[in-house]
Amino acid sequence: MVEYVNSLIDVSPRTAVVLGSGLGHFSEYVENQTSIPYAHIAGYPLSGVEGHSGEFVFGELGSEPVVVASGRFHMYEGYDLETVTLPVRFFHQLKVNNLIITNSAGSVRRRLEPGTLMMLNGHLDCTFRESSKMPDVVRGGEYHSSELLDRARAAARAEGIETAEGVYAWTLGPSYETPAEIEKIHELGGDAVGMSTVPEIRAAGKLGMRVLGISCLTNYAAGITDEPLTHEDVISVANRVSDKFTRLLKGTIESISSDLA
Repeated sequence: MVEYVNSLIDVSPRTAVVLGSGLGHFSEYVENQTSIPYAHIAGYPLSGVEGHSGEFVFGELGSEPVVVASGRFHMYEGYDLETVTLPVRFFHQLKVNNLIITNSAGSVRRRLEPGTLMMLNGHLDCTFRESSKMPDVVRGGEYHSSELLDRARAAARAEGIETAEGVYAWTLGPSYETPAEIEKIHELGGDAVGMSTVPEIRAAGKLGMRVLGISCLTNYAAGITDEPLTHEDVISVANRVSDKFTRLLKGTIESISSDLA
């Protein structure tokens, strides 16, 4: 896979961005683009979820060489953990050092309104795949780079974008969580909930990559309000905040200097 992609691109990306549901518009801002659909890469899996176009876009943002993955894979699609984390290992083989991983997520706290951009400072594994014990919040630079988080904070200030910081809780899906599950996630310290991201964060951290997670909070999780949850609403809110999201992401990437590459 790496050999095939390297034969088609002119840049050696230092920063990779994984785009979540409804956030694919960001790839349009990459300059000097080379687009490679996942379907053109022999053996590479395909994403079947609405809002995930399924392609790599190689190019530059400012002076930073990047690769943007528009579309990811979820365990609820039937993929195993090895497949879900394959993109991270692929990036590592491409010599990528910085991973910015984004998602659309549900807010677990009423103060975090839909449309909020939340930078991750910790995560929870609420899948109970490895243990029946209640999970603890995982923090620290191995999985949540303080350097990249500082860059994102500075970009938000420069762009006048109000952001939040918090803990992302991973659940398996594909159904949305019940009010009782959301209440427990709240008790455990979670601020947002979704069905991705944590496997990739773990894989990237173990490979020594710097990781920054950003959640676009597209809805209140079950039980926070009486409104029903739909994937259409997720896509709609993600589209509504796409300009703010793009400015935050562009500012963060363009500020990544050679000492972070």
